[in-house]
Amino acid sequence: MTELAIGDTAPNFTLPGNGGSNISLSAYAGRKVVLYFYPKDDTPGCTLEAQEFSALADAFDKAGAVVIGMSPDTARKHDSFCKKHALNLILASDTTSQILSAYGVWVEKSMYGRKYMGVERSTVMIDETGRVAAIWRKVKPEGHAAEVLEAVKALQ
Repeated sequence: MTELAIGDTAPNFTLPGNGGSNISLSAYAGRKVVLYFYPKDDTPGCTLEAQEFSALADAFDKAGAVVIGMSPDTARKHDSFCKKHALNLILASDTTSQILSAYGVWVEKSMYGRKYMGVERSTVMIDETGRVAAIWRKVKPEGHAAEVLEAVKALQ
């Protein structure tokens, strides 16, 4: 697998999402898309990141962007996560990790000497033409949504 780079065409996808809907990248053609990848619903860092993106949802919309979160959790878990934390987000479920792999965020991780596959917290900004405009890797959750919003506003 080659790593996704700025200028590449963003891999399209159709995945189950929260609220019982299917989420397709192609449905947002002509709009900026912020696609953020996170390891697991309802963990401290992922919850903080989701809350910050949710709090800025209107600002992203005003800047012409849609925000989509993606993790390997099920759509049902996404529904519970959104309800529990009153999140205003679109969350896609990639239980097979196929799309996570296509974006280069399904990586080998290590904890306490044990190696396993998981999501590297990352964000990809896609422009109106479907090309990758920016990539953030190994993201720290706090303040990340505001940083991405500024980049969205700067993208003309």
